Amino acid sequence: MNTGKIISDLREKKGWVQKDLAEKSGISRVMIGKYERDEAVPSIEAAKKIAQALEVSLDYLAGEGVNATFDKRTVKRLQQIDSLNEEDKTHLLAIIDAFLRNANTRKEYGS
Repeated sequence: MNTGKIISDLREKKGWVQKDLAEKSGISRVMIGKYERDEAVPSIEAAKKIAQALEVSLDYLAGEGVNATFDKRTVKRLQQIDSLNEEDKTHLLAIIDAFLRNANTRKEYGS
């Protein structure tokens, strides 16, 4: 997926018009429109501002990131987990895995 389409999809997912994204990113509405129509490619600085406003990483905005968006709180938690020592990280991930396994089982069996 190209950057313009990603910007457009994320903006619409938030229920924003181009003017909203322009105000939140500090990039003009005209340029937002050009990016979304692939008439221009955002500079690194512009892409960074747009990614911040949309609460995604630059990788994601460029189509290289994980196919999910995370709010800033989730990103901060992931960074904190990543900074743990390996033993603590392994224990925490085992707990998360167990929780997700149980949640998926409940979902499958409707309870």
